[in-house]
Amino acid sequence: MTGAGAAASAAAPAPGAADPAGLPYRPCAGVVLVNRDGRIFAGERTDGPGTWQMPQGGIDAGETPRQAALRELREETGVTPDLVRVVGRPHGWVTYDLPPELLGRVWGGRYRGQRQKWFLCRFLGRDDQIAIDTDHPEFTRWAWLGADELIGAIVPFKRPVYVEVLSAFREHLA
Repeated sequence: MTGAGAAASAAAPAPGAADPAGLPYRPCAGVVLVNRDGRIFAGERTDGPGTWQMPQGGIDAGETPRQAALRELREETGVTPDLVRVVGRPHGWVTYDLPPELLGRVWGGRYRGQRQKWFLCRFLGRDDQIAIDTDHPEFTRWAWLGADELIGAIVPFKRPVYVEVLSAFREHLA
């Protein structure tokens, strides 16, 4: 995949941003958390009302992508590893480029976008075991969404990644 923002990257980056072609991708892991009905956990971002996403975040030094995905899931949703079963992951990494207006403004301007490894996890718990009121909340609210609903609610520059990831897991989704 060439990245969701490839066409937008041709536009000028934010003032003070480095040339995106010379910047690396930030390593990241994410979780497609599905309930018993095959619906996907999505959280509305605290920094973008009306924009939703699945739990995801950077991979820390010494962590495997799987460890990072389960840590991010716990940090963002309160869902602990004993409440999920990892049932799949797509082969390889998927990437997206930041749109020009975000280059130089997120992640200290050190990255052009993210390189992500996604994991499909079956939620074994109850809805009341999901707690987004964490120490550093990422989400203002959450919902179980169908794949098409989620794709429609994600920020446009991440949409191709979500299409690719959800397509890889389609047999498990509502």
